Amino acid sequence: MNRYPLWKYLILAVSLVVGLIYTLPNFFGEAPAVQVSSGKVTVKVTPAMVSQVETILSEAGVKPDFVQFDGNSIKARFPDTDTQIKAKDAISRVLNPDAANPSYVVAFNLISRSPQWLTALHANPMYLGLDLRGGVHFLMQVDMRAALTKKAESLTNDVRSLLRDKNIRHAGISRDGDDVHVLFRDAALRLAAKNALLDSQPDVVWADVAADNGEFKLVGILKPEAARKVQDAALKQNITTLHNRVNELGVAEPIIAQQGLDRVVIQLPGVQDTAKAKDIIGRTATLELRMVDDSAEASAAAAGTGPVPFGTERYVERGGAPLIVKKQVVLTGDSLSDAQPGFDQNQQPSVSLSVDAKGARIMRDVSRENIGKRMAILIFEKGKGEVVTAPVIRGELGARFEITGRMNTQEANDTALLLRAGSLAAPMEIIEERTIGPSLGKENIEKGFYSVIWGFAAIAVFMCLYYMLFGVFSTLALGFNLLLLLAILSMLQATLSLPGIAAIALALGMAIDANVLINERVREELRAGASPQAAIHAGYERAWATILDSNITTLIAGLALLVFGSGPIKGFAVVHCLGIVTSMFSAVMFSRGLVNLWYGGQKKLKSVSIGQVWRPQAAPDGASSQAEGQEDAPEALAAPSTDTPAGR
Repeated sequence: MNRYPLWKYLILAVSLVVGLIYTLPNFFGEAPAVQVSSGKVTVKVTPAMVSQVETILSEAGVKPDFVQFDGNSIKARFPDTDTQIKAKDAISRVLNPDAANPSYVVAFNLISRSPQWLTALHANPMYLGLDLRGGVHFLMQVDMRAALTKKAESLTNDVRSLLRDKNIRHAGISRDGDDVHVLFRDAALRLAAKNALLDSQPDVVWADVAADNGEFKLVGILKPEAARKVQDAALKQNITTLHNRVNELGVAEPIIAQQGLDRVVIQLPGVQDTAKAKDIIGRTATLELRMVDDSAEASAAAAGTGPVPFGTERYVERGGAPLIVKKQVVLTGDSLSDAQPGFDQNQQPSVSLSVDAKGARIMRDVSRENIGKRMAILIFEKGKGEVVTAPVIRGELGARFEITGRMNTQEANDTALLLRAGSLAAPMEIIEERTIGPSLGKENIEKGFYSVIWGFAAIAVFMCLYYMLFGVFSTLALGFNLLLLLAILSMLQATLSLPGIAAIALALGMAIDANVLINERVREELRAGASPQAAIHAGYERAWATILDSNITTLIAGLALLVFGSGPIKGFAVVHCLGIVTSMFSAVMFSRGLVNLWYGGQKKLKSVSIGQVWRPQAAPDGASSQAEGQEDAPEALAAPSTDTPAGR
């Protein structure tokens, strides 16, 4: 009756082992480290640089715990801060010979002290939020009106170019807010223009309007769904651009997320220099297309055997080769509409670019005259230009064209990202700014840790005193629940904050409620005269429906917080919902597994240790107490003596 099949015990054992492994990294603390990341959009950190960093440290006489490639950066861990400082100086000196123009960001960092075998299993600690680690918090407002205005200006230029190409005469094109107004002398021209614009501009609604001076007006209004698409694209591009810029700060786990329809939250744990963070986040970048100078003088200048020709500048390509580029700008990033990775007709990786009507006209003219020559695409940031790519013009270009060549899929993705996210799609302003010191973060960690520990201890003492051995089982199940919750948060690489710690403490109190229901139900069955084995079975079976109902209603409230909340509220909701799921598993399945192991094998079980089982007043057929180690009042235990003759 009260026995689990082997597969259930295996599930519990595996859950326990996995929980231990993925919770362990959170208890090792953090060690000083040095992080190497890209300092330029054209410089990429690769796994091959690990050996280079190891060589630099070896030559400097510095022995790291390990050096590893971590996605977009290289991290080297050290035993103490003195070694960390020495290592940073050595790495910076070699990787950035020109301190005024660094190619890499070499920054101090903190990483887990977990042993390598845990890291190999991808067992990493939870990230700590600003309130636990300290750092800088920004809330930025995106000017969506500016994004729509920019779209309207582009649309105005497209309409002007289209009507000129179609040879449709108009009396003037102007922009009124986000609407485009086109005037005509007669209705026939307006009808012809409307038909042409409906075909080329499907995202715009064109309406006939009577002009005040007797002319015929055509008004173009962006469709609501198209306007939302423009705003969403602007917000995503800004977030991508901010990610690229924050990398320069050397932040290990930056949080850059959308909040609402037009706001972006930026949290930089460990960063205390607010001025530097604001400078990097608010930086402007521009994109320029220029022709490459392929003259003999330029070749000599690139080889270093001659001066740079007049009207040109010297840059370095991504591979490190010098490139002589003309100063005259062919096209700016304002004309670039989109850049997406893809594949050409030969199924080779490529980058597809789209420009507006003005840009298409310029590209046609320039490309027609420079077939076979190279065009460089440069990004300028803080007055410094970097070459993203310099492809060869193979034919006449227009509104859409491709960059193809010797690139793999990842390089195509990177190039498209650089072209698309070089600058902000819409202006942003900081509407909230907050700095939290590391000492306050440490104090918050200690307070949160003690709140969970003392809460757990108080619950454990009460349960053990009130329910005796069943209270011990409930306490072990509660510990298992806490272990699972921490393990899942670590596997998800969640960011732990003060609201998250509050949710953990709340989850403990809610989790023990299920065990209280089970224990009280077992007591009721014992009072009703059921045998101990039957009482245990019925207690768990009949309490399950109540536990499920109460947890589902609480989960619904948690999901509402998760869907509609933001910031700290959302962090609380995530831990809260996960805690409900783990509590149902631990309170029912794990605690019953312990009870089954202890009592399930006893065929003639006479009593269980579940505390005081209060019986009603004496009944004719009263049964003996099933509580072990407890003594009820004499009148509650009155029963016929076995020595009394039947019928007396």
